[in-house]
Amino acid sequence: MTIGHVLVTGAAGLIGRAATLRFRSAGVAVTGLVLDDPGDLEVDRVVVGNAADRAAVDEALDGVDAVVHLAAIPAPMLGTPDEVFAGNTAATFTVLDAAGERGVRRAAIASSINALGLGWSPRPRVAPAYLPLDEDLPTEAADPYSLSKYVDEVTAGAMVRRHDMTVVSLRFPFVGGLGEADELDDRLPAHAARVSGDPGLGARDLWLYLETRDAARALDLALRAEVTGSQVVFAAAGRTMAPYRTEDLLDAYYPAVPRRRASPGRTAPVDLSRAERLLGFTAEHLLPDSDEIRDLPTEMRTP
Repeated sequence: MTIGHVLVTGAAGLIGRAATLRFRSAGVAVTGLVLDDPGDLEVDRVVVGNAADRAAVDEALDGVDAVVHLAAIPAPMLGTPDEVFAGNTAATFTVLDAAGERGVRRAAIASSINALGLGWSPRPRVAPAYLPLDEDLPTEAADPYSLSKYVDEVTAGAMVRRHDMTVVSLRFPFVGGLGEADELDDRLPAHAARVSGDPGLGARDLWLYLETRDAARALDLALRAEVTGSQVVFAAAGRTMAPYRTEDLLDAYYPAVPRRRASPGRTAPVDLSRAERLLGFTAEHLLPDSDEIRDLPTEMRTP
């Protein structure tokens, strides 16, 4: 699909800034919808407002032919349960429904690995039904953020039926920059170093990550790919952020979970074939130590 003008909600956020830079560099006009204008966004137009406010979204949709929806409260502790769940899901419904009513037929939204409900579950030691992760796993969502991301995917399906749209929901893991672009963040190496010292910090995300520029590229490809309907797609780097053998990490932190196939070396324990097949997406920006493999110390083998 050819894109002339894209609306990016949450344009001032970590992924939003990368997405606006990518679209602008490709000659695509960008409108950014933000709660507050930071004054330095690489966009053609800024609309200040809440993504759950129909009037603000309608204003932001003027002249737009595609939507990237990123606006959300990104963790369950960053608001009350009502604010997180109701705010996130209302924004997704409003943005997609308003876009559909305006004739926009292509959208990409930021879902999350947390749609599976593993990371912030109030229940102890929640694990996936099997590994590697894939898009067919049943959700264990019980916290307001994870539930909101799962409901966002369901909402996307409803908007496809309601407006004959195509919506791609990208399940992102931890997203961070390598510090190689002045305009973008640099939080990935520091986080990876913490996970290297304590792999338990990365266990809830299965040690997965995606560099910020790759997240933006996945969103771009999601708008342009020759797909239809509602598609849920994992987007992650093909290697883990922890410098240990993936099988050793899984033995330590998910010993009882059945494995449908092995994950040799530092292979990410997630099936990324749908992203490659449907979107033509493979992550390009990897941590510089991605080929390093250490033995998992004995003291780290007990979760």
